[in-house]
Amino acid sequence: MSDLLLNIDGLEKTFKQGGNSLTVFKDLSLQVAPAEIVALVGQSGSGKSTLLHIAGLLDKQTAGTVQVFGNDAARLPEKRRTQIRAHGIGFVYQFHHLLPEFSAQENVAMGAIVDGMKISDAKDKAASVLHSLGLSKRMDHRPGQLSGGEQQRVAIGRALINDPVLLLADEPTGNLDPENSEEVFAILMEQVRQRRMGALIATHNHELARRMDRILELRGGKIV
Repeated sequence: MSDLLLNIDGLEKTFKQGGNSLTVFKDLSLQVAPAEIVALVGQSGSGKSTLLHIAGLLDKQTAGTVQVFGNDAARLPEKRRTQIRAHGIGFVYQFHHLLPEFSAQENVAMGAIVDGMKISDAKDKAASVLHSLGLSKRMDHRPGQLSGGEQQRVAIGRALINDPVLLLADEPTGNLDPENSEEVFAILMEQVRQRRMGALIATHNHELARRMDRILELRGGKIV
């Protein structure tokens, strides 16, 4: 089990709301292996986003074990959690959250620049990533000049700039029309396969889920 990218066992997550407690997960377990693409499905409100936040070290569990790249998340200081997120994990969300005042190339390069890469090198790498996503001719365009599908491809590029080994995606095509959804999904799968990344992808689209390696359904706070 030590070679797993993500190993969650006996997970519990409880939120305190005033004097009340809301338990989202109870004894939940899942694993993601290298080069494996796992679909996470479940009804709205079932906790898919919360689970991805815990897996990506953006939130902490109430109980249970969360291991990311063999590291016990509960024992990691915040600085180390930040390092793992920056270097090992790529995040893609339903909404692209691009910075409107920057070009596509600058939006993608930002993560590498924040990570300490020289600006010129980061922009060169961003250009290479955008080329692989079919956006060579759109690099200088700002988000407002791009279609919804193009914006989401830029967001994928931003997730890939630091060469992560685990991709966490939360409804990455959920805000797109069917045609753009298909195109973005195909590009995302191509990148994950070529890079031999592991991926956990939450989606409402069961047709897309069936094209991944495994499907996990989140129901009643557990994987069923």
